[in-house]
Amino acid sequence: MPATPLYERKAELFRTLAHPWRIRLLELLVDGETTVGQLGAQVDMEASHLSQQLAVLRRTGLVVSRRVGSHVFYRLASKRVAGLLDAARVLLTEVLAADVTLLDELEHSP
Repeated sequence: MPATPLYERKAELFRTLAHPWRIRLLELLVDGETTVGQLGAQVDMEASHLSQQLAVLRRTGLVVSRRVGSHVFYRLASKRVAGLLDAARVLLTEVLAADVTLLDELEHSP
């Protein structure tokens, strides 16, 4: 069976990141490893939905988990995930700044 092309793997990564709850969970995990219970306390999401979203992030390789007794801990799989979130924030800031500049130009045009 041939290997999956890199562009398809990238598309899968971006599809995973296309869900706002997944982004929020990744943002919370930037601060470090935490339990499912602690994550649930920080987001307004049913436990089953939270588990689903974490499973998607785990399958894509963005987070890893470990079990200690009855507790499941999650953390980012790599510091580069935090870098990716930061790059998205910087890019979005630039895009929004361009929108504000354009809006200002429109407001002051004859």
